[in-house]
Amino acid sequence: MGRRTKLRDIVGALKDKASISKAALLSKPNTTALHLAVLRATTHEPSSPPHEKHIAAVLAFGHSSRPTASLCIITLMDRLQNTHNSSVALKCLITVHNIIRRGTFILQDQLSIYPSSGGRNYLNLSNFRDYANSETWELSSWVRWYARVLEQLIFTCRILGGFFLSSSTLGVGEKDVSEEEEEKVSSLLNGDLIKEIDAFVGAVEEMCKAPDPVHAQSNKLVYEVMKLIADDYQSAQKEITLRIYELRERLSSLSFGESVELVCVLRRMENCKERLSLQFLNNKTTAAELLWGLIREVKDRIGTTKDSEAGVRPETVERRLMVSESARLGERVLRSGDSVRFSSGRLELNRVSKTILESVV
Repeated sequence: MGRRTKLRDIVGALKDKASISKAALLSKPNTTALHLAVLRATTHEPSSPPHEKHIAAVLAFGHSSRPTASLCIITLMDRLQNTHNSSVALKCLITVHNIIRRGTFILQDQLSIYPSSGGRNYLNLSNFRDYANSETWELSSWVRWYARVLEQLIFTCRILGGFFLSSSTLGVGEKDVSEEEEEKVSSLLNGDLIKEIDAFVGAVEEMCKAPDPVHAQSNKLVYEVMKLIADDYQSAQKEITLRIYELRERLSSLSFGESVELVCVLRRMENCKERLSLQFLNNKTTAAELLWGLIREVKDRIGTTKDSEAGVRPETVERRLMVSESARLGERVLRSGDSVRFSSGRLELNRVSKTILESVV
């Protein structure tokens, strides 16, 4: 096994050199640097994630023209779709993740409109398998899971009308939300708020489905993935809390159907609690406890209010809604040609105090 692995690494290094030489010789002069940047960020080298300078080189093309940004996304996606190597695939996904988190508007926009086959399988990696050995076979499950998480994050950004993640970790421990954020959320209709919470919860649910975490301790690529996902979870936690706060003030104005739908979404979030505590060891932070307490409070208040108003508790109707859950999922499908809606009032970057999650062990 050791010899095979070493031989595979040597072959991978040779492939990288050949690809770089080919790009240098055959690419058009004005696109050579772009192809080389993508190749250097997504090498076959299995022992470490992409170097920051290589990620930065890819992100730098977001400051160029729109056609250049489009070519950058196409080149990266071609690399992702054509590889059968789990290390290359993970590095491609890490690069995509960094575009979602740190890319310029143009680069993120090109990512959002990249052609796909439609459906929820936006990155088209649900059948990815690396058959080289048992380790790469197990890493393949991380590739598939990571792709699903990124697909859900892209979908959430579509719902919000903009990319909500940033390169810094966002926290919700104290009253640290900007006035712009509060105004933006307070201007939303009840149904839109619930829809956005539903999208965030969907992202958290995908985060909870990580494969066996043993690789997070031994594989640097997986470790990097888990660090990025941990940051995303904290950002999603902050966004969910902000919206539940707003809905708490509007409970008396919620229709019965909206109340039931909100209870369903909050219960789905609660169902993630145990898995989150195992996956992210610092889930028992002040921010997390604030969120869980807020969820319990809102559920209790909805039960009390709607029980007196309608003579039945929302939990009773919840079973009926579960039957139609698959139908509502149709609204959450990513379709070819869809793009993120960016309206001028929804482009503000979230500014909150920085509360970094502890490293995933």
